[in-house]
Amino acid sequence: MKHLFAVLALLGAVAVGAPAWAEDKPAAAPAATSTTAATPEAAVASDAGAAAAAPAPVANKGDNAWVMTSAALVILMSIPGLALFYGGLVRSKNMLSVLMQVFVTFSLISVLWVVYGYSLAFTEGGGFFGVFDKLFLKGVTVDSVAATFSKGVVISELAYVVFQGAFAAITCGLIVGAFAERAKFAAVLVFMVLWFSLSYVPMAHMVWYWAGPDAYVDAAAGEAATKTAGFLFQKGALDFAGGTVVHINAAIAGLIGAIVIGKRIGYGRESMAPHSLTFTMIGASLLWFGWFGFNAGSALEASGGAALAMVNTWVATACAAMSWMLAEWMLKGKPSMLGAASGAVAGLVAITPAAGFVGVMGAICIGLLAGVICLWGVNGLKRLLGADDSLDVFGVHGVGGILGAILTGVFADPSLGGTGVYDYVANKVGDYDMTAQLISQLWGVGTVIVWSGVVSLVAFKLVDMVIGLRVPEEEEREGLDITSHGESAYHY
Repeated sequence: MKHLFAVLALLGAVAVGAPAWAEDKPAAAPAATSTTAATPEAAVASDAGAAAAAPAPVANKGDNAWVMTSAALVILMSIPGLALFYGGLVRSKNMLSVLMQVFVTFSLISVLWVVYGYSLAFTEGGGFFGVFDKLFLKGVTVDSVAATFSKGVVISELAYVVFQGAFAAITCGLIVGAFAERAKFAAVLVFMVLWFSLSYVPMAHMVWYWAGPDAYVDAAAGEAATKTAGFLFQKGALDFAGGTVVHINAAIAGLIGAIVIGKRIGYGRESMAPHSLTFTMIGASLLWFGWFGFNAGSALEASGGAALAMVNTWVATACAAMSWMLAEWMLKGKPSMLGAASGAVAGLVAITPAAGFVGVMGAICIGLLAGVICLWGVNGLKRLLGADDSLDVFGVHGVGGILGAILTGVFADPSLGGTGVYDYVANKVGDYDMTAQLISQLWGVGTVIVWSGVVSLVAFKLVDMVIGLRVPEEEEREGLDITSHGESAYHY
């Protein structure tokens, strides 16, 4: 328990040190997303005549095709990508249990997303939650549209629903790796319901909900529209594809879970080496492939911005795989497959918040740094924290996500090859203030650390009190495949 309070104090310090900041111009950035092409009342009032005369925007078939393809790629990242990556890293007696936890978590969250998650994340409400207006996708039809990042350009809302739902599902799946090989299956599912509802959904709303670019017809309308956006969007935080919403959010939950559930039996004394690096390599490759949908799809258009995010995802990942492998080679004398695969995932994580905001040289720098710093995260930092984070969820996704979120504020600067922040009132890229943007990024990092930390701790404790988090010792020793599911991944 002393480790738990020490970790919370360490993580919370990031949030406490982040001062408030508000920009003069509207906090409009291509990183945010919308579920409606309609303008808010302030924008309609300011330009009622033009709004009445303008024809309703129609979804572009090419953009629709790209977003739907990207959603399928993100689903591929979860099943089988993440499942195989995690499965290969555990002992053979727990392979099937990890596959099961990822597969069923994906299914569970997909249902919850349609029932209420989408409504609470992507409707106008407060700064932290939307409202229940779209429960069971009420009012979302084949004709309804969602805004992109270009004025007058929309996609089908149903395509947007499945794209964002795939994000929610894989985020919850990431958490599984932190307490693999010792958690009760029922406890995992109940925790996922609580955490998805109280951590993922509000973080998605805080970072990505806004009224859409068409609301920014003039300064007054833009200011009014920004006030309806999510809390962190209003703070100006940039997160192109989920550095805060997905990776840091899941990593904090995983770290808290690893501490609350406790270490595996024999941890530090018995060999717990991965049973199949072949599966891990296949899983990592599927993650890399699917991540093009994750990052480039977040542009919401088949555009040059999507191409930039795709190139950045490609090159940053390659750089991180190389830097992790080379650093490990120098430190341990041999390059490892596990190191190369882990480095690739670290690069994918770190470039995620920056993918559409930085230039190629910025992506290279982020990738090279991610490989080395996340290597330290799964070795030096892990020992300092003292937690048995089974598959290094915090060391890779937490450390990589924090690094990427902060460096987004650096390399988004147009003077360093970045895209800057678009001003939808002036219809051009605004003046870039790196210091102000870094403060905004710290707001994002600090908020998700504290929010996810508190929600995760409460959720784990509640589940532990009601049904218990951990399997009995004899079941853990025998393996969860047989004791929890009555099946084995292998028969030999």
